[in-house]
Amino acid sequence: MIRFRHHPLNTLLLGLTLALAGCSDDGESWHGKDISGLMPELEFRLTGTSGETVTAADSSGQIRLLYFGFTSCPDVCPTTLAGLNNAITLMPANLQDDVTTLFVSVDPQRDTPERIGSYVDFFGQHIVGMTGKEGALRDLSKRYRTTFGYEEPDADGNYQVSHSAAVYVFDGGGNARLLIRPGLTPEMISEDLEILAREQES
Repeated sequence: MIRFRHHPLNTLLLGLTLALAGCSDDGESWHGKDISGLMPELEFRLTGTSGETVTAADSSGQIRLLYFGFTSCPDVCPTTLAGLNNAITLMPANLQDDVTTLFVSVDPQRDTPERIGSYVDFFGQHIVGMTGKEGALRDLSKRYRTTFGYEEPDADGNYQVSHSAAVYVFDGGGNARLLIRPGLTPEMISEDLEILAREQES
């Protein structure tokens, strides 16, 4: 199940999550949740770490791992991104370049392109950081049946951001294939990614 930090799930989102979980059949070969045909294809237009426009077409042909987060996230984001990097490095060397992690910051007020660039550098070379205006970010999160929210700032102006802990996996054609939920090990994720990579080679 998709899990959120910092505040309870609202009823609507919980219903969507349960519907998603109940609609697909976990295939014998997958560790992640098979979401083939249950989500729209990968599509976005955001701002990259150099201030350039980034779209899904820029990584066409790659297996894309879409993750929503923010650079001030104290635990879930760095743990998830480190796990994805470990999973990619566990793949056969000739397949690792077939995978790209797309880190989408949902905290554009604090996460400038430069800040995101410095952040993603900690998580290997197979990652692209990006963000956008809040409206574009909300449209993108809604497209994949999730959401995010901002806590009230403290006396110093610091605040937390609630967001999904799931990772959406798209194949080279941009088709949604898997939902990676918390609890999967890097080894499990790596096995799923290798299957997808070899599928594209065949």
